[in-house]
Amino acid sequence: MTTKSAAAAARATVYGYPRQGRDRELKKAIEGYWKGRVTADALRSTAAELRRTNWKQLAEGGVHEVPTGDFSYYDHVLDTTVMVGAIPARHREAVAADALDGYFAMARGTQDVAPLEMTKWFDTNYHYLVPELGPDTVFTADSAKQVAELEEALALGLTARPVLVGPVTYLLLAKPAPGVAADFDPLTLLDRLLPVYAEVLADLRAAGAAWVQLDEPALVQDRTPADLNAAARAYRDLGALTDRPKLLVASYFDRLGDALPVLAKAPVEGLALDFTGPAAANLDALAAVGGLPGKRLVAGVVDGRNIWVNDLEKSLAVLGTLLGLADRVDVSASCSLLHVPLDAAAEKDVDPQILRWLSFAKQKTIEITTLAEGLSRGTHAIAGELAANRAALASRANSPLTRNPAVRARTEAVTDTDSRRSRPYAERAAAQRAHLGLPLLPTTTIGSFPQTDELRTARADLRAGRIDAAGYEERIRTEIREVVSYQEKTGVDVLVHGEPERNDMVQYFAERLDGYLATRHGWVQSYGTRYVRPPVLAGDISRPEPMTVRWTSYAQSLTAKPVKGMLTGPVTMLAWSFVRDDQPLGETARQVALALRDEVGDLEAAGTSVIQVDEPALRETLPLRAADRPAYLAWATEAFRLATSGVRPDTQVHTHMCYVEFGDIVRAIDDLDADVISLEAARSHMQVARELAAHGYPREAGPGVWDIHSPRVPSAEEATDLLRTGLEAIPAERLWVNPDCGLKTRAWPETRASLENLVAAARTVREELSGA
Repeated sequence: MTTKSAAAAARATVYGYPRQGRDRELKKAIEGYWKGRVTADALRSTAAELRRTNWKQLAEGGVHEVPTGDFSYYDHVLDTTVMVGAIPARHREAVAADALDGYFAMARGTQDVAPLEMTKWFDTNYHYLVPELGPDTVFTADSAKQVAELEEALALGLTARPVLVGPVTYLLLAKPAPGVAADFDPLTLLDRLLPVYAEVLADLRAAGAAWVQLDEPALVQDRTPADLNAAARAYRDLGALTDRPKLLVASYFDRLGDALPVLAKAPVEGLALDFTGPAAANLDALAAVGGLPGKRLVAGVVDGRNIWVNDLEKSLAVLGTLLGLADRVDVSASCSLLHVPLDAAAEKDVDPQILRWLSFAKQKTIEITTLAEGLSRGTHAIAGELAANRAALASRANSPLTRNPAVRARTEAVTDTDSRRSRPYAERAAAQRAHLGLPLLPTTTIGSFPQTDELRTARADLRAGRIDAAGYEERIRTEIREVVSYQEKTGVDVLVHGEPERNDMVQYFAERLDGYLATRHGWVQSYGTRYVRPPVLAGDISRPEPMTVRWTSYAQSLTAKPVKGMLTGPVTMLAWSFVRDDQPLGETARQVALALRDEVGDLEAAGTSVIQVDEPALRETLPLRAADRPAYLAWATEAFRLATSGVRPDTQVHTHMCYVEFGDIVRAIDDLDADVISLEAARSHMQVARELAAHGYPREAGPGVWDIHSPRVPSAEEATDLLRTGLEAIPAERLWVNPDCGLKTRAWPETRASLENLVAAARTVREELSGA
């Protein structure tokens, strides 16, 4: 392969590591702090111990250079906002009074002050807090967090590399602050921001940093010449600094395209590039620009976003090619390991045959160190690891667990007619209005109601055998009765059963579909203290029996008002799972869609007149490059229609999306052909309503008037004002009134107050409309 001397410089590293701890200690400490049960000092102590544990685990696993600065109490982009002093005016007083409480106020809001907007981190399910900037923004350096964490790692005797969000990506992720003209471009602030980065870099060098990593994932998206010129200027200026560490500029999630030659020419000491999935194109592109002579290349050859074992021989072949393109080649995952669970070895309930196919963060670090050793010393040094890897890959490829002939025959038999409703929307809308008899501005919720400690305890007691199935089901019935009764008393028009039986909107269904694998400890951060356990798509998908009909029908038996059937759509089932990497995503989506089609049909047959199929992930799964989007949107919208198009014209199909940028997919939203769509809109002040209107969206829509990701209770007046704003874009006969998202994470007191204010707002605006 390579000579030992040629590859002697190869080292193992990672860009980031899961923050939560083995038992989600960080989540528990933070939520305890919010509730006053944990002191600030105790929270800081827990965080410090988690950092130490992560670094020691990485070092003991053979990682030569550990990351610092990737740890966060809530979000690393919010940490960057603090680092550069871009605190919104409405939060400055709180931050000045108590930095920690002010930090959480920016993330979650308070009763009096709204939080920062939250949206998805590129095409992942991680959420970041959007920076708010304007022409008057003044940046000031605050490197305390970054310096302190570096010093912690160095004190342990480790080689450490601080990781920061790069200045160009930070500005490209930002939005105009409230009150700032919508056409303000935050990138115009680059020259103002760079001196702050220079000060932080100097502080890190003084603290002992030899290298600092600046993450620029925004450069893998389609960028304008102005964007690329800004990147060139940023790294020209930062590279020219004399008082700085060596700079490693990192990108991930896709190919760099036109940004690669810009970074390759920049006066920085190294680049970190992704070489997995679509980013594999970086290999030929790097050769085309003449490589990185005299520079360090960190090669992301282990997929940091999925959980399948790496093909070590394939990765070694890529690394061998890269050896001739850079002065030094090190080995890493494709991106931060934040996006995968901590340790597959904790999954004691997984079939051992399948377990050998899985690779979580801890296993990925072993793969990385193995590859680094093989690159440095030759394949003979890792012969045993290569043999075991070949056996694991062959086991998966040849396993009957991954192929179901009946499922494949059914998907191949699908026709275009199967994904089209039997009547056009106008005819359906008339039939639905006659059938449902809803008032103007109908009110509803998105689906889930608060998941109380009692519900979680009941599930735990059932798993532990402390209660039997009959006792558990009676607890669920009681909760559904209370939720339905409360909605009726409050005046909600279209009810939900509250989903008390569901642990997660994807996991619940995955546990009931053949071909899926659920984990017990596979937690991944979604946002803040919200962690999910993405199930694993291990084989072909089918539905052995109905999944939701029983509880939906029970709820409907308690009321004369319509109760929505609640399902998770095929794209979201993929996006919030770890998907197969051995077949096209569109093929897997069609399998899931057909399973959901069976469920939709059974709900309708049981008397359910309103069925919601949530697709919050439609936008987040959108490829980062425009050239790749038409093919994705074609199979994604087809899968939704395949799941929902078998119903009668008078059955109303809803869908829901939240916390994404909708402008890029307005046409796709139309192509879903849902009768009603509910969308996040409260934090963005009804921007989506304007986007729908600009597109000429012809169907019914419910832009949210209550931000459920904040504990603050919106007043009836606030909800009324948002509703009036919505009416400026969407006619009253097509406008619904609802929260931004499900209420699972909220407590009952704030839920009651907020929902009652929402219903009151609808009544107020109805009266205004009738008076007019």
